[in-house]
Amino acid sequence: MEFHTRRGADMRRAHIGIVLTLVIGGVAAGYGQALGGGYLIRNASLVLTMDQGLGDQSVLGQLEDADVLLVDDTIAAVGVNLLKPSGTAVIDGRGMIVMPGFVNTHDHTLQSLIRGCGLDDNVVGWLERCPGGIRRAAATESEIYAAVRLSTAGLIDTGVTTVVDWPGRFDTPVVRGNVRALVDSKMRFAVAVFGFALDGSDIATTVSAIKHEFIDPNPLATLQVATHPAPFFAAHVTKATEAALSFGIKLHFHLLENIANVTENPLQVLQTAGAFALGRDLHAAHFVHASDSDIATLASLQASVAHNPLSNMRLASGIMPYADVQNAGIRLSLGLDGGTNDTTDMFNNMRVAVGLQRAKSLDPHVAPTVAAVLRAATLGGAETLDMESQIGSLTPGKQADVIVIDPRTLNFAPPVAPVNQLITNGQPQNVKYVFVAGRLLKQNGHLVGVHVGTLIQNAQTAADRIAPFLEP
Repeated sequence: MEFHTRRGADMRRAHIGIVLTLVIGGVAAGYGQALGGGYLIRNASLVLTMDQGLGDQSVLGQLEDADVLLVDDTIAAVGVNLLKPSGTAVIDGRGMIVMPGFVNTHDHTLQSLIRGCGLDDNVVGWLERCPGGIRRAAATESEIYAAVRLSTAGLIDTGVTTVVDWPGRFDTPVVRGNVRALVDSKMRFAVAVFGFALDGSDIATTVSAIKHEFIDPNPLATLQVATHPAPFFAAHVTKATEAALSFGIKLHFHLLENIANVTENPLQVLQTAGAFALGRDLHAAHFVHASDSDIATLASLQASVAHNPLSNMRLASGIMPYADVQNAGIRLSLGLDGGTNDTTDMFNNMRVAVGLQRAKSLDPHVAPTVAAVLRAATLGGAETLDMESQIGSLTPGKQADVIVIDPRTLNFAPPVAPVNQLITNGQPQNVKYVFVAGRLLKQNGHLVGVHVGTLIQNAQTAADRIAPFLEP
């Protein structure tokens, strides 16, 4: 099957020099023999490298009828007619789309226990009714583990290879259950630790414990500190800032999500706490009700923003001024935001990210464009986490976080404009292969090493116990 795009044989021939360079470099580096096994995705109809130095040199770095070679945990080469190292398994890429895995930069995976809860609430009512219900029920470590395992399986199913997870305000054993589930998912992840004490007095201890037990031994794991910049949380913000500075990690916070947050002057709270010293280690989620001054402040600090369009729509929070944030040069990415999204579908999130801006502006050319939202979901996510040298594109030498998408399905076919259709038609069922650091987590459309029925049953048992604690 051929994709009918504006590029053709002339473009492919023009990239032979690039391909030869990559292959020669790969052989010189030892890629001629698989060090411990690997995969060659052969003759993919479309490869979106997200590297402007590859392919057609666009934002998406497109190549047609190309191969992607994974050796151990690394992308070894991208090009046409790559040599097959011995011991390498071959995946038939004909008709397929290959691209980097999605990077989900703001989520609350334990909230799978409250999907559909509080559908008539805004964020204030929803927080009290739904996450508050999990706390009122005194959820156990095993219940949180079950919830997070369900969510991470769903994330892998939709092609997410990296997640930034915010467990929320729970004591250390519950947080331990959350992080243990992240580790067992085999995903790449960052966990944003909030602690339990409202004054932040336990943050440093909790961060240190999680770091020692789960983060340091795991090359796929990183750590952040979470807080909420509001006057009634000022002490927490100060302690969280001190911990982030001490450990040299990011400070992650919800910023101007709801219209009521504007009067709380959250940026002033952050500045008073000394958080501005973190600069590009400031990672904000939502940023819906941002003024021009707020945008300029984040831009001057080189902070990053996770856009959560499905959640913002569901909770009637509003629509982030995406174009203004993008034009200010702020690093932008996408988040699924847990139980206020009610799904782990990154395709749906991208679709809404494009659609909401168009509906508001009445302009089909407004940001984000299709290319921009695909970038935000991949390389943009890596950039917001300062991990662009490791993930986010199919650049040789980066980690092999790769997904293979099959458009030959009822919901997607025929692939007339396949890049556009990733946004307009894509669903998790189209994701056939998912690799994280070269490890297969989804193969031939099925999750690897996961008994889905068991995950669902365990989460259902936890949700059934917690349900009575959700306020009507």
